[in-house]
Amino acid sequence: MIRTNLSTRPFYNERAVQVALTAVALVVLAVTAFNAIQLIRLTGSQRALGAHAVESEQEAARLRTEAAAIRAQINAKELETVANAAREANGIIDQRAFSWTELLARFEQTLPENVRITAVQPRLETNGSFVVGMTVQARRAEDLDAFIEALEKTGTFRDATPVEEQTNEQGLLEAVIEATYINEGAPRG
Repeated sequence: MIRTNLSTRPFYNERAVQVALTAVALVVLAVTAFNAIQLIRLTGSQRALGAHAVESEQEAARLRTEAAAIRAQINAKELETVANAAREANGIIDQRAFSWTELLARFEQTLPENVRITAVQPRLETNGSFVVGMTVQARRAEDLDAFIEALEKTGTFRDATPVEEQTNEQGLLEAVIEATYINEGAPRG
C-alpha cells in the first residue's frame, strides 16, 4: 500500500469545516431567537406590571381620600361614647372570666384553723387586674398574719395588706384585707 500523495494540489476536507460552521451558525441563531423571544415576553410583562402598579397607586390614593373623608365625618364625642361602651363591655367580659371556684379553692388551701372569711368582694381595676377584698375574723393578730403570708406564698395573691382592723363584740379581730388576685386561667383580651 502506497502512502504518498501523488496529487498536484493538496486535498483539504472543506465539508467538515462547512458542517462545523453551519452548526455554530445554528447555535447562534437558536440563542438569538431565544433572546428575542425572552425580550418580547419580558417587555410585555414589564408593561403589564407597570400598568398594574399605576392602577394600584391610583386605588391607594382613592382609598386614602375616602378614609380622610370618613375621618372628617366622625364625631369625636360619639367616638368617645363608643370607646367607653367598648371598655365597659370588656370589663363585663373580664368579670365573667373571674373564676369563683378557683378563688375559693385558694382560700381553702391557705385558711388557718383560727381564721374565717365572712365576706369576699372582687373588683376589676382599670389596669385589668382583680383586687379581692376579704373580711376575715381571727382569734389573734398572729393568725391573721399567718393567713396573709399563706395567701402570698401561693403566688396567686400579691400585695395582701390589711386595710382596716377592729375588735368585734365577741373579742375576735375583724379585718378587711385587700390583695391583687392573679388568675392565670382567665382569658385576657
